[in-house]
Amino acid sequence: MGRPRGFDEKAVTRAAVRLFAARAYAGLSVDDLVNGLGVHRNSLYKTFGSKRGLYLTALRWYLAHELEPLLAAGDIEALLDGAALDLLLLAAVEQAPGDPEVAALLNGALARLDAALGQERATGLLGRRLRARIDVSDNKG
Repeated sequence: MGRPRGFDEKAVTRAAVRLFAARAYAGLSVDDLVNGLGVHRNSLYKTFGSKRGLYLTALRWYLAHELEPLLAAGDIEALLDGAALDLLLLAAVEQAPGDPEVAALLNGALARLDAALGQERATGLLGRRLRARIDVSDNKG
């Protein structure tokens, strides 16, 4: 019989959502994940298989437990205010173009977003959130 897992997988998954939403997939090394999640490297690999495995787990959790409830409730305010769309945006820009599995997950989420808001409004919302992530007041040039 193996040793019991030394961490809460759901808590680690939720924390990984925050990390990937803040810094994107490429912006995080495995060391960043190990340090940010407070898990041992071997435990991370044993549970999730790889950095990509953790990313896919986090993305699926985010879509099902964070984005979907907001869409189902029609909670437009939560979508407009804050970082509720950050992981969706970063995944769409960074991972989906080269990863068919991520693209399929995001296509479903974007279709639900379009259905909830209308395509034009959803696109505007995504654009506003993307622009908000770029703090133009800090750009010197």
